[in-house]
Amino acid sequence: MSKKNKLSSPLVYSTNPSALKPEEQEEVIELPISEQPLRVILETKHRAGKTVTIVYGFEGVISSMENLGKALKNHCGTGGSVKDGEIIIQGDHRQKVFQYLKQKGYAKAKL
Repeated sequence: MSKKNKLSSPLVYSTNPSALKPEEQEEVIELPISEQPLRVILETKHRAGKTVTIVYGFEGVISSMENLGKALKNHCGTGGSVKDGEIIIQGDHRQKVFQYLKQKGYAKAKL
């Protein structure tokens, strides 16, 4: 078999009916800042005893949530991440995060 006869796709066989079709992306509706139902909690479970502040409930595109996460990390002067629909800030910064959210117009944010 010569190299010219080989298929260009590495896919040999798939039971997935959409394997060769381009995936349609679901449209995400982003709520305005004043309507975001954010919750700020403190958690230590599953984190090797480390305390983290978690902000969850953000409804919108991932890039907006990542921008908010970056702003919160800068405001608190600590590290963190954005994953699984949550903004994770290292340490107990509930009050700082809550005050920052209220200052930026997140009226429905709760502790």
